[in-house]
Amino acid sequence: MMSVKKVLAIVLAGGEGKRLMPLTADRAKPAVPFAGFRLVDFALSNLANSGYLKIVVLTQYKSHSLDRHISETWRMSTQLGNYVASVPAQQRRGKDWFLGSANAIYQSMNLIVDAEPDIIVVVGADHVYRMDFEQMVQSHINSGARATVAAVRQPLNLADQFGVIEVDGAEIPGAIGAHKISAFVEKPATTPGLPDAPDQFLASMGNYVFDADALVEALELDAVTDGTKHDMGGDIIPYFVNRDEAFVYDFSTNDIPDATDRDRNYWRDVGTIESYYDAHMDLISPVPVFNLYNRAWPIFTRGTTSPPAKFVRGERNSIGAALDSIVAPGVVVSGGVVENSVLSNDVYVGTGARVQDSVLMDKVIVGAGAVVRRAIIDKNVRIPAGATIGVDPKLDKARGFAITETGLTVLSKGQVVPAPDEAERALALAAAAELPEALALAIGQDKIAQKTIDKVVENQVSAIESVLPAP
Repeated sequence: MMSVKKVLAIVLAGGEGKRLMPLTADRAKPAVPFAGFRLVDFALSNLANSGYLKIVVLTQYKSHSLDRHISETWRMSTQLGNYVASVPAQQRRGKDWFLGSANAIYQSMNLIVDAEPDIIVVVGADHVYRMDFEQMVQSHINSGARATVAAVRQPLNLADQFGVIEVDGAEIPGAIGAHKISAFVEKPATTPGLPDAPDQFLASMGNYVFDADALVEALELDAVTDGTKHDMGGDIIPYFVNRDEAFVYDFSTNDIPDATDRDRNYWRDVGTIESYYDAHMDLISPVPVFNLYNRAWPIFTRGTTSPPAKFVRGERNSIGAALDSIVAPGVVVSGGVVENSVLSNDVYVGTGARVQDSVLMDKVIVGAGAVVRRAIIDKNVRIPAGATIGVDPKLDKARGFAITETGLTVLSKGQVVPAPDEAERALALAAAAELPEALALAIGQDKIAQKTIDKVVENQVSAIESVLPAP
């Protein structure tokens, strides 16, 4: 039976995202592009697909691009009383900006008063996943909980990286996926395994369902309590746990139409550069770990006027191709090779250029003969002909590029890439001539095919040399 209660959805989108620097140097974390979307689009799409069309998005940190994206993309039928409203910090209850996720809602209490909801769904805006929140709300109602926390199963050895939910093992009749929370522990060294999966535990997803009156009461109390961090997970949920009123909703019971066995219950926190990169790589395997092509539960974003992607020959008939990759509208691969990468709108890859194992955002230009390897390139970066990114870590560091512990090279929005010297051009030429892995696997030990490929590579190198400007 579908819920007939009035539901207000609140999206917490004020995060600064320090661990995603430099991608968050000029924008809030929920506004960071992801495979042609914005991170906030996943939360908003899940709510809209769940039938919840009264949504407020609480923003604070460098929110201009986020506010603009929401206003231009997320338009509901106002005639039916639906909306997605971006709401900045307004100092309605004091002279402070948002002091934490709970305080953000407390300071925006007028939104709750105006909407008069029975149920409030609170979600984060920086995770990649699909979820039907209506199923969670029904579980919340049927369990009799005052607060429900969505939880995803994780391997036991990752307990020290998450907020861990320990539960009473008893099933709640009629409440699918619900268990009473016995303890909520932040990043413990160890935790008991689940009764049905001793090698797993339940980690908080940062998504919550509350009875509206209970949440208001908890927020009012938190606002006058000493020593609180005004945090939803750290303060509000423990409040309900201590009152024996908090239940967990097991995400593994959530059923999305047309989900595959491989991507069912996929959830990734993209709060670090490494996890952000890994989430992109999850998209491009032949059988993707996360399937963007599920039409029954679409992820919505702003429409584009860019033309279809195009793959054409470059100078001297150099081949333009993309292998094991996702390319968005407006991408032009002109005589270059893209491999195992994600290219967003209007990226250009020139003659003989190589893009490998990388994420390129809107309007990145990769010049002729340039090589990009294991890199994340933010919007509007122009990579000169013959330059390299991610090929020589010492060179990248010397030019001021960010490099992660795992060796990813990250360029910020519009970052300037210096013109290459002769040594770097030689490095790029050698890297561009390497055989793509997909072709190497295809030809195997076929000597005739190998000779053909060798001629193609020679032609690519010749084309690069013909278009590179003199040093």
